[in-house]
Parts: sequence; C-alpha cells; structure tokens
Amino acid sequence: MDTFLVIINIAIMLVFIGVLIGMQRKYVSFSKRVFTGLGLGILLGAFLQLVYSADSEIVSSTTDWYNIVGRGYVRLLMVIVIPLVMVSIIQSIINLEKSSELGKMSAWLIGILVTTAMIAAVVGITSSTIFNLNADQIEMGQAEEERGLALEERLGSLEGMTTPQKILEFIPSNIFLDMTGERATSVIAVVIFSILVGVAVLGVRRKQPEQAAKFVEIVNAIYAVVMRMVTIILRLAPYGIMGLMANTVAQTNVAGIIELGKFVGASYVALLIMFAIHLILLAIFGLNPFLYVRKVLPVLSFAFTSRSSAGTIPLTIQVQKESLGVHSGTANMAASFGATIGQNGCAGIYPAMLAVMIAPSQGIDPLSPSFLISLVLIIGISSFGVAGVGGGATFAALIVLSSMNLPVALAGLLITVEPLIDMGRTALNVNDSILSGTLTSKIMKKLNIAKYNDKEAVNKDIAL
Repeated sequence: MDTFLVIINIAIMLVFIGVLIGMQRKYVSFSKRVFTGLGLGILLGAFLQLVYSADSEIVSSTTDWYNIVGRGYVRLLMVIVIPLVMVSIIQSIINLEKSSELGKMSAWLIGILVTTAMIAAVVGITSSTIFNLNADQIEMGQAEEERGLALEERLGSLEGMTTPQKILEFIPSNIFLDMTGERATSVIAVVIFSILVGVAVLGVRRKQPEQAAKFVEIVNAIYAVVMRMVTIILRLAPYGIMGLMANTVAQTNVAGIIELGKFVGASYVALLIMFAIHLILLAIFGLNPFLYVRKVLPVLSFAFTSRSSAGTIPLTIQVQKESLGVHSGTANMAASFGATIGQNGCAGIYPAMLAVMIAPSQGIDPLSPSFLISLVLIIGISSFGVAGVGGGATFAALIVLSSMNLPVALAGLLITVEPLIDMGRTALNVNDSILSGTLTSKIMKKLNIAKYNDKEAVNKDIAL
C-alpha cells in the first residue's frame, strides 16, 4: 500500500512538471515559470504534510524521489561553479583595460561585503533585544542535546586557529583539491588562483604577445562553452525550485516552529530589515531599488529553496550581467567572493543573535558596550571563509561563539527550525553578493545604467 501511495505522489510531481514544460513551450517568461514552480512546490509539500505527516515513511520515500529533481538540479549547478568561476575571472582580467582596476574592484567588493556583515550583526543584536530572546527560554530535548555535543566536537577541529592562520587558509596549496570544493575556503582559493593566471597572462602579453593571444583565444572559446552550459542548466530552475520547495514544506517540523516561533519571527524580522538596508544603499547610489527587486527575485527564490549560496553562483553572475548591467569582471568576482565572504544572514545576523541569547546564561550583559563592540568586530573578521552551502551558518556561529568565550552547545537548541531560517539567510547572502557587484560597478563607473533601467532586461538569455 505504501509503495502505491509513493507512486501516486510521484505521478502528481510528473503532472506538475508537465505544466511547467507546457509553459516553457508557450514561451512564458522565465520569472513567471520560476514563481509557478515555487507555488506548485508549496502545494505539493503541503499536500504531503496534510495527508501524511512530516516524519512518515511515505513522505520519506516520496521526498527521496523528489530529490532527483530538486537536489539533482543543485548538483548540476554545483558542478559548473568551479569551471565558471575560473574561466570567468581569468577572462575578465585579461579583458581589463588597466591592471590597476583589479585591486580597486577587489577592495570595493570585499569592503562592501564585510561592512554589510557588520551592519547585519547590529541588526541581529537589535532584533534579539527587541524580542527579548534568551537561551534559557528554550527547552533542551534529546535531539538538541545530541546536536550540542556534535557542535562541541566540531569546534575541536576549529579551536586554536588565530586570525592570520584563518587568512592563510584562503591561499591554495593544491588547486586540484580546491577544485573539488573540499575546504570551506575552496571557492576563494580558486578565485586567487584564477587571478594569478589572469595577471600572468597580462605579463605575457607585454613580452610575448603572440603566446598571450593564443591563450586568450582558448580562454574565450572555453568561456563561451561554459556559459552555454550555464544557460542550459539554468533553464531547469523552475523544476529544481519546485522539487526543493516540495521537500522543504513536506518535511517541515510544524510543532518545532510553533515552539520556537519567537526566534523564527525575530530572525525573519532581522532578515527583512537587512534586505531593506540593501535597498536603501541602492537608492543612496542613485539606483531604482524597486526595479532591482523585480530583476533579482527569481534568483533569490532559488537561493531561498536551495539553501546554497555556492550553488546559486551561476544565477548570481547571470542576473548581474544580463539584467542589472553589471560589468562582467565585477559580476564574476562579486558572485565568487560573496559565496564565502561577508554573508549577511549566515555570518552576520545568525551568530549575533545566538551570542546575545546565550550571553545571559553565562552572567554576561549582552548590551554592555565592550561585549557589543567585540561581537561586531569578531563577526566582521570571521565573515571570511564561511562555506556557501548548508551548514555555513553553523560554522560561523562556532567561530563567533568560541571567540566570545560562549558555550557552543546551546546553539543546538535551534535544530528544529534551522532549515526554515537557513532559507531566508541564504536569500539574504545572495542578495548581498548581487548588491556588492552592482554598487562596485557603479562606483567604478562601469555599470550599464541603460540596461539596469531596462524593465525588459529580466533574464532574457534564460527565457529563450
């Protein structure tokens, strides 16, 4: 009987896939197909949640099959991330008019990412204080206790690393290892290697122009092929979003959300406030924030459902170049840096909220100036090298809490609502990447204002 019900659930998914295929054949815009996929995923997940239960065997078996569509799409995106980052950055550098632009671009990107992370920490602190969050208010069950012990074990592998040692982790020693994404800082390591290759080509161009020309021709050819692969994969976004959202809704622990509703509410208030700050920054620089939102929403929808900043890199690059008019080199660097540096949700808001919640249990006044200043500075420094995949926030929290001499085990109290909050955090992280690229391009006078203001320039290439 269970097998029959699973087959019915799979059949429903196939029908919904057929609906999206029909929309694509009728040339319905990419954005509309993305939001249709999101809506169908919510309906499908709600159906499974209501008819069965989140922890039933039928839902478990069904979501395994749905993962082929959802997680399968994320895997396709992840497989293209490293080739895309490498080729895009090399191609961007060899096409720079002045090599000095590289340093300015990198400085502005990193500066914006880290500064916004520190602002996000202040927002997280404020939200925790207003909602009067306290770790003592949350009961610890067996699952939370096990999670706390696991966090303490993980901390053991991170303790003892000084800030210079953490920075040293960015520098690649085996580029082939980093191309596998083995380390939390792998993407940054690949970026550094790609920059080194690009700068080397600029040097060869001055002394051996013929050799450089051959290499540039090869890079441009590879870039064209990689970007075509990206376009092919991105066309599957509506299906991937549907599968991811269906599984998320179906497996959501409603009881846990109700129990920790106060923390969930405080988290999303902080996330929304920080998103509003992003839009205010755009307005300050003379850019239309409402037009920006319309163009980036499909990308943020995928980030929300996938919970992977790294997996969203191809979309992040595409929306900056094709919809917002960001300079190609800036878009590539912003997406790559933003996946591991200054993540506003995971490295900014979340650790700050946890620190404020946990501090009173250790007899520390979370509103004392010394505590607040130390917390914001530590978050700014530790926002380097946060993995752009699920679990990155936990990594950031471990670093921040241990640096503040706070017990990390109490972070396990939030295990039941972690996926739900992580969705919003990831969307904010990705928006910060896009924001940094857009503002940097504007500051360096390389932003195509006409394309930014073009209401029709919304993922045109993907919609074809």
